[in-house]
This record gives sequence, structure tokens and C-alpha cells, in this order.
Amino acid sequence: MKPFSFFHLKGIGGQIAALVLASTVALHLVVTTAFLIIRPDRPAASPDGAHQLADAALLLGAAEASERPRLLADLARGFPGLGIEMLAPGTANLDESDRLNLRGMRRQLGRAYKTGLLAPDGVAPRVGVQLPDGTVIAGHVDGGRRPWFWGAPWFTALMSAFICVTVLGLWAARALTRPLSSFAEAAENFSLDGAAAPLSERGPEEIRAVARALNRMHERIVRLMSDRTRMLAAISHDLRTPITRLRLRAEFVEDEANRKRMLMDIDQMRAMLESVLSLLRDDRKVEAVTLVDIASTLQLVADQFGDMGHVVHYVGPASATAAARPDDLHRGVTNLVENAVRFGAEVTIRLDLSDTRLVIDVEDDGPGISDARKQEMLEPFVRGDEARTMDESTGFGLGLSIARAIALAHGGELSLHDRAPHGLIVRMQLPVAQAPRLAA
Repeated sequence: MKPFSFFHLKGIGGQIAALVLASTVALHLVVTTAFLIIRPDRPAASPDGAHQLADAALLLGAAEASERPRLLADLARGFPGLGIEMLAPGTANLDESDRLNLRGMRRQLGRAYKTGLLAPDGVAPRVGVQLPDGTVIAGHVDGGRRPWFWGAPWFTALMSAFICVTVLGLWAARALTRPLSSFAEAAENFSLDGAAAPLSERGPEEIRAVARALNRMHERIVRLMSDRTRMLAAISHDLRTPITRLRLRAEFVEDEANRKRMLMDIDQMRAMLESVLSLLRDDRKVEAVTLVDIASTLQLVADQFGDMGHVVHYVGPASATAAARPDDLHRGVTNLVENAVRFGAEVTIRLDLSDTRLVIDVEDDGPGISDARKQEMLEPFVRGDEARTMDESTGFGLGLSIARAIALAHGGELSLHDRAPHGLIVRMQLPVAQAPRLAA
């Protein structure tokens, strides 16, 4: 690691360190400005009108009692806003508390004069001054001390620190969670057809490095799956020819019992090959999502199996429209019904539609599946328990896994449930208004 690499501004650590430093500098600037404006180190100034009332009190206190009415009238004309007046002895009750910040006025008058409030605080509180001979004069004094809470420097500093920390937290949350959200969205929309756009490589260096790594991983996975597809296509082409030759040669076997067994094994090999290729095939073509009449599709599947001699019923509304891939949906339901008729005598396809989801239940009256193996049965190449062992009519354990992949690609899910008194219910739940995803 290079020295001071933490302060590299292209990285997350450097950006956070720079923002903390900028927030600290801004905090100090705000506190310094508030200190220079408020100047708590200076003596508190007296409110407006206090100096005039103090000068008037000194003038009246030095004058003779006979001269005070004339001087009082002159002061009232000279300072009309002061509202100065003389109170009768014994009628004034001075409140000498410091609610109006009269310390400057008291220093100006001296100890021989007493100063205090005569009325509760208001727009223009009345302040009384008791002269040395006991006479009290009163006047209106505007202004006063700032509230100790809102105007205090410590409160300004606290609010500035709160704003700086909030800005830092919002920036860090946006800078760190936005790329992570895009990573989660890219993982949800991961596909192998190349339709998903690569992650944007922007932001701090660490985020760009993760985005580049994810893009390279996506390319490697797509290339790996493409190679697998080509390999499977080659295997399919190479195996079909010897299987065909084996079948032709088996036709010339004279022993009828051996010939039938050989032909059965060859047909089973061919069916297994086609099923595996059907599961793993990737033609790079994605079926478009359109509005589909789900009820008509299910009725069609029931009629097709009915024509083959199976007892399959459809129970549900006559029409139910939803967004889906019609061919994939038809294939998935067909796989479910094919499994059901293989192990049950009577099958019911049931459709239940709500405002947000549609539920397709394929019910059979067969032996069912134990609870311990329900989840396992959804995996490829897994067949049922002893009641569903492989014989001439069984498959290769791919029907449920293909149907589950189709349900997941539509944004839904597939689950297995017990049917009373016996049997199995395969439930496919799909959203009505959906944004289907591609199964990886």
C-alpha cells in the first residue's frame, strides 16, 4: 500500500476523508462567524431607550423638586417615544431582576439610583428608576436580551455540527447504497441471452472494480454456457446416428423377446437424450410476453390428454387473461399433467384468479409424495419414491424441474402439496401483472 493512499480522492476512503475535512472547516467557519456577530465576550448592551431614560433620571435627580415638572414636560416633548412620566411615591413596585438586561443602565446611574421593571415584558416594557430622594420615574424601553437558547453560540455550533454530519451521512448513504442497489438489480435480471446491459463502471475506484469484476464474471458465464450448448449439440448429433443404427440392427434379431427388450432400451435412450437436451438447450431466443387466455390454455391441455384416453378435467373460469409466454406456459402445464396421468387415474386442472396472482393446481389421485422428498422432487433427474419407480412409462425426473424453471422465469413459483384423501397437488403461482425474468 502506498503512503497516504487512504486520502486518494478517487477512492471511497479519500472521498469520505475529504468530506469530513470540508465539514469540519465549514463548522469552524460557521462558529467563528456566529462568534464575531454575537460577541459574547463584550458586555451586554442596554436595550434601546435605556440611555435616554438614564440621562433623564440623572437630570431630574440633580434638579430641584420645583423644577422637575417643567423638565419632565421638556423631556416628554424631546423623547416622545420614551413616554416618560413621574409616579406618585409608594405606587411603584420595582422588579430588580435582570430579565431586560439593565446592567448597563445601572452602571450609568450608579448605586444611588434603583432600576427595575414596572410591568411584564411586552413590545415596549416600562422601566422605573427610583431617584435618590425616593421619587420614581418611568418610561418605555424597547428591545431586550436575546433568548438564551436560540441566540447562544453553543446552539449555533450544535446546529452546524448536526447539518454537517447529516450532509456527510446522506452523501455516504447515496454513494455507497446506490451501487449496491444496482448490483442487486443486475443479479435479479441476470440472463444468458445478452439482453441485460452491463453494469455501469462509475463511482469510486472500489465500486468500479466490483462492477468490472461482475461484468467479466457475466461474460465468462455466458461463454461457458455457450460452450456447453455447442458441446451438447455435438453430442446430440453424434449419438442420434449410432442409436439409429442400433435400432436398425435390433430389428433383425430373430428372438422376439430379446428384440422387444432391445428396442425398448433403445427408445428409452433416445427419449432420455431428448429430455436432457430439452432441459439444457439454449437457442438464444426468448419468447415474447403477451396477454394470454390462461383458461383457454388449460382447457386445451385437458382436451389434448382427453383425446389420448386420459381422464383430465378443467375447473375454473371460462376466461382469464394474464401476461405470460404462451408456449412456455403450455409446455410447463403439459409436463405437470403428464406426470399426473402417469401416476393417477383422474386428474383435475384447477385455476384460481385474484387481482395480483393466478394459481394453477394440477391434482391427481395417485400415491402422492412424502413430505421429506417434496423439495427434492423439484430438482432435475430426481424421480419419486418407491411408489413411483422407473418402468416403461416413467420419465427421467425432468418434468417438474422444467415446469419450475418456467414458473420462475415468469416471476412465480412451483410447490408440491398433499391432496386429501390421497394424491398430489402441484401448484404453479404466477403474477398477473408481472415483469418476467429469465432463468439463469
